Amino acid sequence: MENIKNTKGLSGFGLKYIALISMVLDHIHYFFEFTGRIPIWFSWVGRIAAPLFLFCLVEGFIHTHDRVKYFLKVYVISVIMGLIQFGFYNLLSGFVRGDGFIPANSMLQSFVILMVVMQGMDMIAHKKILKGIALTLIPIILPFIFNLAVYMPLMASNNSTGLFFANLINYTVLPLHTNIIDGGTMTLIEGMILFGFSFAKNKKIRIYAFLAFELFTGFVIVGLMMGGLSLNVLFFEAYEWMSIFAVPFMLCYNGERGKGSSKFFYFFYPAHVYVLYALSILVFTVVR
Repeated sequence: MENIKNTKGLSGFGLKYIALISMVLDHIHYFFEFTGRIPIWFSWVGRIAAPLFLFCLVEGFIHTHDRVKYFLKVYVISVIMGLIQFGFYNLLSGFVRGDGFIPANSMLQSFVILMVVMQGMDMIAHKKILKGIALTLIPIILPFIFNLAVYMPLMASNNSTGLFFANLINYTVLPLHTNIIDGGTMTLIEGMILFGFSFAKNKKIRIYAFLAFELFTGFVIVGLMMGGLSLNVLFFEAYEWMSIFAVPFMLCYNGERGKGSSKFFYFFYPAHVYVLYALSILVFTVVR
């Protein structure tokens, strides 16, 4: 594929740093909202974080020289974070905040599923049809197969041990997009749009397609679900539509990697989540 290369604009690392700042603001609101002192605009600004990181993931996947290594980096961290999240629900109750709040930051699991699907889509584009269809469809339909073949029988037989290990598997080595709160099915669709339209000669088409999807889901779908939209709904309840403000930054992308350390982002994401969560536990004990 032809790169978008300009002398001006934002590099991949430039986009990541913008995403990182907005993510931290969003997570400050997420972890400390209970204090009533964190303004909601922190979360509004945070709506651009996931789309920008998603865009960078797709770009990285397209241009990396070693997709397996790229996948494994994301996968290993997602497994570790999934194990910690599972632990909060089952084994680490003593470390749960007093109000029962548990961090559900599992965006990397969404990225892992997407990377498998993107590889399948790429194989289809390069005429490896059967393998490509398999890699594309299996992650998409796996949740439904798993529910029918595993969860429903275990629940019918009231097999608590089996359910324990089935959940452990889904939280770690085999994530299911329908079970992920942070991203999940929506992120999978968004990523498929960004990757699928990247085969077009005009690379900005994928960004406009992403924008159209966000507007449709943010206004039409949410409006139908809530029986209509109001300013209160749009700004205080269902403000995921604000992800559209990531689009101008995407359009400024110059096709270059830029200068920076990818390792920093791999470590920063889980580190800041658990540091903020630990701080929120300390603050909760003081204010409550």
